[in-house]
Amino acid sequence: MEYLIDFFTYDANAPMIFTRFYFWVFFAIVLTFYSIIYKKKAARNTYLFLVSSFFYYKSGGYFFIILAFTTLFDFAVGLWIDRAKTDLRKKIYLTLSIIMNLGVLAYFKYSYFLLDSINTAFNTDFKVVNYLAAWTNGVAGTHIDITSIILPVGISFYTFQSISYTVSVYRKKLKPLHNILDYGCFVTFFPQLVAGPIVKAYDFIPQLYKEYSLSMKEFGFALFLILNGLIKKMLISDYISINFVDRVFDSPLAYSGFENLMAVYGYAIQIYCDFSGYTDIAIGVALLLGFRLPVNFNSPYKASNITDFWHRWHISLSTWLRDYLYIPLGGNKKGKIRTYINLFLVMLIGGLWHGAAVRFIIWGGLHGLGLAIHKLWMNFFPKKEKENKINKFAASFLTFHFVLFAWMFFRADSLRSVSGMLNQIMYNFNWLKVTDVIISYKNVFSLIVLAFIIHWLPVSFKEFYKNSFIRIPFFAKAFVVVIIVFMLFQVKSSEIQPFIYFQF
Repeated sequence: MEYLIDFFTYDANAPMIFTRFYFWVFFAIVLTFYSIIYKKKAARNTYLFLVSSFFYYKSGGYFFIILAFTTLFDFAVGLWIDRAKTDLRKKIYLTLSIIMNLGVLAYFKYSYFLLDSINTAFNTDFKVVNYLAAWTNGVAGTHIDITSIILPVGISFYTFQSISYTVSVYRKKLKPLHNILDYGCFVTFFPQLVAGPIVKAYDFIPQLYKEYSLSMKEFGFALFLILNGLIKKMLISDYISINFVDRVFDSPLAYSGFENLMAVYGYAIQIYCDFSGYTDIAIGVALLLGFRLPVNFNSPYKASNITDFWHRWHISLSTWLRDYLYIPLGGNKKGKIRTYINLFLVMLIGGLWHGAAVRFIIWGGLHGLGLAIHKLWMNFFPKKEKENKINKFAASFLTFHFVLFAWMFFRADSLRSVSGMLNQIMYNFNWLKVTDVIISYKNVFSLIVLAFIIHWLPVSFKEFYKNSFIRIPFFAKAFVVVIIVFMLFQVKSSEIQPFIYFQF
């Protein structure tokens, strides 16, 4: 009975995430009942909305209220836009939706940053107040601290998704939904709710009204993605993080320059395996439910330039920024200078989307500057049809290390930490102890190297082992699943490591 109560109540110390056993119990139960009603679209959508809402409650607790508010508000706005008789009214309703969504996001994500900036500039002493917590305390009799604001899980992702709906209705790419349960299913769809990929309304909503379909090949692919994602997260990302990367980034001056440099390489593969691992699992789980989510990663460290990197990394965010920010700003249709400015501004905002801190703004600014410089370079030196292999390698090498440099600002706790790491790398490399460090961290370094080798494998080879798994008989797949799950739970850390992008 106690376990049953725990299952249905929110525990901030044990949220429902893909690497917890509880999630897979939850998903097994979801699939069991789903198999009964999946052919009836209305029942299916309602059911997915209810279980997704429960999933979010188990992941984010009382912040479910914010998700519910966003869902109700933008559902209504979609109807208002459709019924408006003039373009001016349509624009007013759309503006209202954007202001509301970004206002809520700004309150929870940027209150400290904004108030600190105001207090510093005007010598004031404003304090943040968590009005949602105060309201919850008054209504539910809870005792949540109202003097601190905690970022709701997944707010950055579902806010962008919800905005895509009202914009799509305004642009007449999509008819407004008249069933709140169908719309709720779109906003709350649990596989990708808390960390993406960001799904555009006009890509996802039509799937709500299609017949369920899942071929045996797609079933094998979904299973492959789930296992691949769990291996990336639990075997590679968590191990590297706990046993090396976090230690160095927390105290860079306590480690040599070589260790700092290796921590930067380690973080590059850690964040990739963590985020793309979540995405793999999300796409696989969604596919088992009959929904196709967009690809979010495509071997980003193979990129030959920074533009190519953003065609491969967090693809759903980069395309969202392109469609809903870069193009409305004028894109590349208002002259070359304006194009460079637009690229820089979009990435600056993309950096701010990740977090309210100067280091995120610098990270976004670096990428924006990189995109603008690459665009300028291509104007003078257009890409050749047949590129020299040495030049291509050099371009990929430079791009990779530019991305690594920017990751330092993304990961470090402060600009002082970045300065400390760079100082250690340049002036305290300690070549004499490199061999000792490699021996001491041989398991971590071996895993980092292996992960990069797998990442850089040719696409043809990756397709070969993926298709080999898909083609093997069902009982063989089951055997592989059992072996991998057993292995993962043997190596998993004692404490559950949340996915990195949960904090965004």
